Amino acid sequence: MSDTKYTYAVARIRALENALFTDAVIEQILACPTAEQALQFVKEKGWGSGAADEDMDSLLNREEEKAWEVIRDVAPDIHLFDVLSYPKLYHNLKAAVKKACTGAPGEHIFYEDCSIPGQEMLKIVENKEFSRLPGNMPGAAQEAFETLLHTGDGQLCDVLIDRAALEAVFEAGEKSGEPIIRDYADTTVAIADIRIAVRARKTGKTAEFMQRAMAPCRSISTEQLIRAALAGEDEISRYLAGTAYAGGAEALKESPSAFERWCDDRMTEIMKPQKYQTFSVGPLLGYLTGRQNEIKTVRIILTGKQNGFPDDAIRERIREMYV
Repeated sequence: MSDTKYTYAVARIRALENALFTDAVIEQILACPTAEQALQFVKEKGWGSGAADEDMDSLLNREEEKAWEVIRDVAPDIHLFDVLSYPKLYHNLKAAVKKACTGAPGEHIFYEDCSIPGQEMLKIVENKEFSRLPGNMPGAAQEAFETLLHTGDGQLCDVLIDRAALEAVFEAGEKSGEPIIRDYADTTVAIADIRIAVRARKTGKTAEFMQRAMAPCRSISTEQLIRAALAGEDEISRYLAGTAYAGGAEALKESPSAFERWCDDRMTEIMKPQKYQTFSVGPLLGYLTGRQNEIKTVRIILTGKQNGFPDDAIRERIREMYV
């Protein structure tokens, strides 16, 4: 990959970074008295499609599409971004398996902006043409389909597909040849595993459940994490304190929402140094994850205001911005 290709892409991203929301802009959105005024504020910042009657979900979905349009336009190799597109792809598989097995009606259950859009995924699953799926999806799809059909256990179906998604993310990171993408993928899997451990502890899940749900990665040991989860939340914190995720241990003691916020902030922390790279994929990955974090934060504020949460309760869930 020539440096000049990245130089052009990074120059484009540099210009677009100026439009990213700062912490100060996020505070302005939070200061809006109502959800309607907050939504109007972000529309005036150029968010959404420009339709006067656009609702929150449509506006935020459009922003996600815009972020990917930028990356597809500038990236010398779009496949390097598979690590970020797999969650949508595997979500479509999960939704298709549930719809095919249960016949449950569902509007807007699929993502269309990924390599296998909803209806195509549904046809593959309904016809049991699992071999048409890429990577590790055929095995995961077949196992999840048969599990749901024979046991009716929707949670186990989710676990099987979610783990396959994490394995795909980790593998794509390892194969990318790009240190920052490898680190991003590894961190994504580690944080997912930590979340599984925390939730499994709260709901009294077994070691076997956690083994089925977690995917291996480099920066934590799933075996040690499972042992810690079985021993108690304090043990999870104690184990994390000796890893790169020590901040998560402190957040865990504070509150569940502080821990969720820490998980996202940890990723932002990893990405921020990429802003100063010039000849690599890093600034593109940083921009895309920064946009996704920004969209998630605006969703948290708008949803909080719609539900009448006080500003302080919303603020403790707000993520750190990329810029």
